[in-house]
Amino acid sequence: MISGDAIADLRHGNLKRLLFPRSIAIVGASKDPAKAGFNALNTLSGFDGDLFAINPRESEIAGVPCFPDLASLPIPVDLAILAVPAKACPAVVRAAADKGVGGVFIISGGFGETGEEGRALQDELAAICRETGIRLLGPNTSGFLNPRERCAASFVHRCGDFAPGRVAVVAQSGGVNLTVAFQLRALGEGVSLAVGIGNGADVDASDVLEQLLEDEETRAITLHLEGVTEGRRLMQTLRRVTAVKPVCAVVAGRADIGEFAQSHTGNMLGARQRTVAALRQSGVVVVDTLEELAQAASVLAAVRLAPCANPGVALITGQAGPGLLIVDGVKTLGLSVPALADDTAQKLAALLPPMTFVKNPVDTGRPSETFPAVVQAVARDPAVDLVLIWSLVEPAVLDPASALQDVPSPVVFGSAGMPDDIDAQRASLGALGLSFVTSPERLVLAARVLCADAMAQTKRGRAEADVTAGAPMVRIAGNLDESAAKALLAQYGIPVPQRRVCHTHAEAHAALEDVGAPVVVKIVAEGLVHKSDVGGVHLGVRSSADLDRALAAIDAIPAEGGRSYLVERMAAGGLELIIGGTNDPAWGPVLLVGAGGVNAEVLDDSALRIGPISCAEALEMIADLRIAPLIDGFRGSPRLDALAAAKVLVALGRLLSDHPEIAEAEINPFRLYPQGGVALDAVVIAQQSA
Repeated sequence: MISGDAIADLRHGNLKRLLFPRSIAIVGASKDPAKAGFNALNTLSGFDGDLFAINPRESEIAGVPCFPDLASLPIPVDLAILAVPAKACPAVVRAAADKGVGGVFIISGGFGETGEEGRALQDELAAICRETGIRLLGPNTSGFLNPRERCAASFVHRCGDFAPGRVAVVAQSGGVNLTVAFQLRALGEGVSLAVGIGNGADVDASDVLEQLLEDEETRAITLHLEGVTEGRRLMQTLRRVTAVKPVCAVVAGRADIGEFAQSHTGNMLGARQRTVAALRQSGVVVVDTLEELAQAASVLAAVRLAPCANPGVALITGQAGPGLLIVDGVKTLGLSVPALADDTAQKLAALLPPMTFVKNPVDTGRPSETFPAVVQAVARDPAVDLVLIWSLVEPAVLDPASALQDVPSPVVFGSAGMPDDIDAQRASLGALGLSFVTSPERLVLAARVLCADAMAQTKRGRAEADVTAGAPMVRIAGNLDESAAKALLAQYGIPVPQRRVCHTHAEAHAALEDVGAPVVVKIVAEGLVHKSDVGGVHLGVRSSADLDRALAAIDAIPAEGGRSYLVERMAAGGLELIIGGTNDPAWGPVLLVGAGGVNAEVLDDSALRIGPISCAEALEMIADLRIAPLIDGFRGSPRLDALAAAKVLVALGRLLSDHPEIAEAEINPFRLYPQGGVALDAVVIAQQSA
């Protein structure tokens, strides 16, 4: 039996053999062009290493020597590609492990994506991998590309035509993997490695990212995710990777999560939003489309800004109309477009014709021989971290490559023109290591991703929240009523009002005297989360008569398990927030803050983080809200205590970490004041038993 450490080392080395193979065997190779075994062999026609075919009925196929089985091969190959029926795969993978093969890629479908029988086959494959250390890519994927090794481990037409380059692709979908690779090719980018994960029975995105971290040829990484099962591991991996090289991502799945959500928080924390929050916390730049993904990676592979909390963006444009669109787009993103220093403006005024704009953006008019000096002056301005340039193709007056040599600040050049002119500019700028885009919108995208990456880097060194385990917790066996939920919150230092749960009208009248008017009277009933929706919340109760009317109204609400009454001190008016979280199977605690009250979902103003979090991260969440100006003291109103709300977010993150048996916890509203705040309603929902 191989030890755990030895298996881990073997698996790591075998994954490198799989993805960077020097020897390959195709099991199920065929002379029939209609079969996957023929196409897999055909796409590898340019492979530089040793290539073998496995077919007991042939001696050779297309000049490639054939062997009856893997055991007959003269060497243990790095990679075996399986073009055999799904039911035959476990035996072949076992034979490959016995031979010392590094890894396998399964072309066939018919596994976890097809139902229980296929899932059982896939689980058997995963068990063989764990036991033996052999690695498995897929199944249910179109494979991977490694142009550096001239290895196209796929059955898709012309996959062997990709040039080696500096951008890697990691996609859960094999189809997305190749789509992004083709889009990168259209941008003039080569590919360092492009991997379709497929069902991920063994090799997952984290595994491939770890390999790319070690790969010196990869300058930027694109990531496509559909669903994540080991979110915490992925976050840890991405934090290591983004410290060294940029990662940009697209996340599929914008639909809500349906019946899972019981509280407002559950409805507002969609699966995609959780993944996006996790990626951004890990230093990843998230974009919306595959076209943006390819363009973003192309830009990031050419240039990466230094860590900066608020990068200054300058624009130099040869045409005012596109320039206005670009600077409008940059400012709409909330990026800084700083005024240039006085001495910079004076230099520009001396270089440019009268009536041109020299503040930022800089409108040069039609480029002249002074254009290189203009770029140098803007790039040296102390407020500028990134220079965007837009100029239509005009070979007679501007050679971009000559103008942009030795520019001190990072530059992205944008232009439009005829295809042959554009290709020439792309090639000449690419030779200098400079980024080139072909529309004003893509120039804005370049600013967005470069600045997002720079800002993410500034947060990397910040201390993470303390998640040290404390004393054993008393586990929560079921959903808590509001009073019990508030008692739990209070244990974590979250402020709650004075209150009493009453089972009779007489107890409620005694509570009114003890708590002191005015009070709020609420229904307490099992399974009732949104009490206000059924008339179960009565405000401003001051007298016995008021209380009798409230109790009678609550008694009229249907409640199969019976009801009680919560009599609680009524809080003063203030800004209402929703603060909540869930324990996600993949990510663990996921925290939310947003505009609260009964309209929490309607207003759609919220910020998410994977918890637990630090106080600094909690304050960032609050600052991300559209209602943040109301907290900061909008138009002379009092500044509210953002730190008090931040401390509640931190405490809720600890609570969810301590209690994985809690599915959802929510405070809505948390009423915020100039000093402090108070949790006016609380919901705690336990995980459902399997």
